[in-house]
Order: sequence, then structure tokens, then C-alpha cells
Amino acid sequence: MASSRGIALLLCFPLLALLIEAGLSPLDLLAHLWATVLPTYLLNSAGLVCGTVLLCLLLGAPAGWLMARCQIPGRRWLNWALVLPLAMPGYLVAYVYTDLLDYAGWVQQSLRNLFGWQQPGDYYFPPIRSLGGAIGVLSLVLYPYVYLLSRAGFGELAPQLIESARMQGYGHWRRWWHLELPLVRPAIAVGLSLVAMETLADFGTVSYFAVPTLTTAVNDVWLGYGELGAAAQISLGLLALVGLTLLMERVSRGRQQRYQRQSLLQPTAALVLRPIVCVLAVGYLLALIVLGFLLPCGVLMYYAWQVWDGEWPAGLWDASFNSLQVAGWAALVASIMALLILFSQRLNLKLAWPRQWAGLGYAMPGTVLAIGILIPLTATDFGLNALLAGLGQPEPGLILTGSLFALIAAYVVRFIAMALGAIESSYGRIPPSLDMASRALGHGANSLLWRVHLPLLRRGILTGALLIFIEAMKELPAALMLRPFNYETLATLVYQYVKAEQLAEGAFPALLIVAVGLLPLLFMNHYLGERKS
Repeated sequence: MASSRGIALLLCFPLLALLIEAGLSPLDLLAHLWATVLPTYLLNSAGLVCGTVLLCLLLGAPAGWLMARCQIPGRRWLNWALVLPLAMPGYLVAYVYTDLLDYAGWVQQSLRNLFGWQQPGDYYFPPIRSLGGAIGVLSLVLYPYVYLLSRAGFGELAPQLIESARMQGYGHWRRWWHLELPLVRPAIAVGLSLVAMETLADFGTVSYFAVPTLTTAVNDVWLGYGELGAAAQISLGLLALVGLTLLMERVSRGRQQRYQRQSLLQPTAALVLRPIVCVLAVGYLLALIVLGFLLPCGVLMYYAWQVWDGEWPAGLWDASFNSLQVAGWAALVASIMALLILFSQRLNLKLAWPRQWAGLGYAMPGTVLAIGILIPLTATDFGLNALLAGLGQPEPGLILTGSLFALIAAYVVRFIAMALGAIESSYGRIPPSLDMASRALGHGANSLLWRVHLPLLRRGILTGALLIFIEAMKELPAALMLRPFNYETLATLVYQYVKAEQLAEGAFPALLIVAVGLLPLLFMNHYLGERKS
């Protein structure tokens, strides 16, 4: 269908605009930046990604193995509690831990009072506002990607393989290292690639910690220098890093894609841990939950209680309505587009490229996507105003870049991959014979979609729309760059409060973001393994 091709090309237009703008712009500013600060930005980005990926691997993979292969007390509760940190945007956790661990924070004050230290030189405390601090904070909220996929991978291992290895004399450690880990490596690689992309896309955490990365470089060059072309050129470099991450993920899986895990005829026998090991394992899992979710959430609730005077903070309800409005429209538009693309592919299996191209936006960080959206929309606004002025008509102004259109378009391009994945999964459960039977009964394409597919796709559509809605509620960099003048969302409202060192006043909108972010985790946890636990 022509509609799916048109939608896919439309969704790829920001990337095409970046390429054109970067190619047509002079390299003078980029050369100057490369001779001065750009290598530092690049090294920081690489260090941030490598450190976060490694720490998420060390945190998430053992947790996934414990929950999938071992008898753990409170396993049902821990199964969903371990994914709660995904509801916490990284910048919120950064604000909380900075307030706790900075020199004027509660932790260092308590240490000074306890040991009688008077000056900063009397003791050493790792600085939270640093590259290491950013790695730690991002790892606490991103490790669930690795945990979820590794838990699903370890849980789907065929018991015959494990029993065969046991009968050949392989102990627990040797089975894990030589058999289980290699088989689950593709799932872990996917989780790590998601962590890497989210880390490269982060703006709020690194901005607050004053860690210069390529993401902040795009923002600085555009807003500081006013150079859209140089910002586009740096954006392409950031996209190249994202592409390298995805390539490394595919290479790491290698030929293992040939080996499909066998369907489980019986659940894999859970390992019984020794009492002391079981206590250490539960303590480790509880520490992840406390540090990644309970502690930050508790601190935010304490701050909100401290400043509560019977009235809600100024602008809270307006920002809430704005966030709901933008996120709702983005979820609706993206779900409709995803449904049309996948329905076209269902009718013509050879038409696979629209689905592949439409999902490219998820690999674009918010700052990069904002540049790609602004370039064509700004040109369209200026061209339309010039045309109407030439015809003697009043100029409408910036009707695209000065309205919600640009922000909603960015959210659709960025998050439509979620709707595509959820609906495609539901389509996989509809047998092709059902389409043939409907066609034999005289149903055309429209009737097939409305009367046959839609009732069967409702769960996938709802799941994809909900995921998009939540991600749009949390999105910060695109909202900062594309929102209309004097227009605040919950994410930008929190950013403004914290930027002014008023974290307590920002606790209320932060808690609203967290509360809304909890909703899709039940869906995700349910589909990725809770039913198999």
C-alpha cells in the first residue's frame, strides 16, 4: 500500500534533513570544536557508554539468573519490583543522589559530624557530579533492560541441556559459564544495546552533572552558537556511535541466531541455594530495588511533604495537562501509523522496508531528533510565510515550529518503534489462514482490518500506545528544544526547578512522572517472563 511507504518516508525525513543540512553547512566551526573541546566530548560519551554498559551487565545479568534459575524467597514480589527503576527517569535519580551525596548533602554532613572533620581536605569523598557519578546513576535506572532480557533467556533454557551437562560432571559454575551464559548471550546483548542507546540519548543527567558529552554538545552548539549546521554535523557523529553500538550487538550474537531455544515441555528445576548464599542473593536484589527506586522515591516524597503548605506548586496542573495532551496525541498518531504499516506488510509480505525504516527514529537521541525535526519544519514555515507575503496575504507566523506540532512529531518519530514491536507481536499470533478465510468470504482489505484484525490486535495496540505515552511523559531533551514558548511539561517543569536548585519544589511533578511510569511495567514484566516464573 502506498500509505505505508509514505508514512515510512515521512518518518525518515528528519534523518534525511540532518544529512542534507550537515552536508551543505561549512566545516569551519566543527573544525574549531574538534581542535578544542570536541575530543573531550567524544571521550566522555564513549566512557559513559562503556562504563554504564559494563555496570548494567554486572548488576542485571546476575539478577536475571537468580530470578530465573534459583529458589528465592519472595520471588513473585521481587520479579516485578526489580523492574521498578525503569519508572524513574535518570535525571530524577541524579537530582536525588546529588542532594544526598554532595558536600552539603546529608551523607557528608553526617560523616563530618561523626568523625569531627572540618574542611574538605580532611577527608576524601568521591564526587557525585562526575563521569563516574553519571555512570552509577544511569546504571541504577537502566539495569532492568539487561535483567528483563537475561531473566527471560535463562528461564527459557531447555532443561534437557542442563541435565545433560550435569550428567557429564559439570558443576553449577561450569554449567553457567560454558553452557547457560553462551546460550543467553544474544538476549543479554540486546539488553546492553538498549542500555547503550539510552545512555547516548541522556541529556538531563549529564547536563546536571556538568559532564560534557556529544548530547550536550548538540544543545550547546545550537543554542549557544546559533549554528544549526554544526549541530547537525555533531548529531551525525552521535548517530554514528549509536549505529556502531547496534553493529556490535549484532556481531556479538554472531552465529548464535541459528540456534533457537527449544520450547519448554517442563519448567527448568530451580536451584536450591545454601542459606548464607540465599541471604546474600536476597540482599543483593533488595539493594538494587532500594538504590534504584525506593530510596529516590522516598526522598522525593519527603521533599514534597516538607514543602506542602496546602497548595499545589505553581504550574503543576498546567504542566500535567500539557504532558497528558502531548503524550496522548503522540501515542494515538504513532499507533495508527504503526497499524497501517504492519497491515500493509501483512497484505504484502515482500513489503518489509517500511517497517524497518519507520523504526529508525528510536535510535535517534532526543537532541538529535529535535534538530532533524526543526530543519524541515523551519524551512516549511519560512517558505509558507514568504509565499503568502508574495500573494499579499497576512503571514501566519511559525505555525509548525511554534506550536505543538513539532513536539508531537518528534515523539511519534522517536517512539513509534514501540508500537511497531507491540503490534507486530500481536500479528504473529494471527494465523495467515484467517486472512485467507476472510478473503474467501468476500471481505476486502478495509473490512479485513476493521472486522478481523483490530479485535485481535487490541492488546498489542494498547500496550504499544501505553509504552509511547509513558516515554513521552518522561522525555526531556526533545521537550526542552521543541516546546512552544512558555509551555511546560512535567519533565521540563522538574528541570526548571532543579536548575534553580529548588529540588523540593520539583518533587511533586517528579512524583507524578514516576507514578505514571509505573503503569507499563506491569505489562512489560507480564510479557517477558512473570507467567513463566
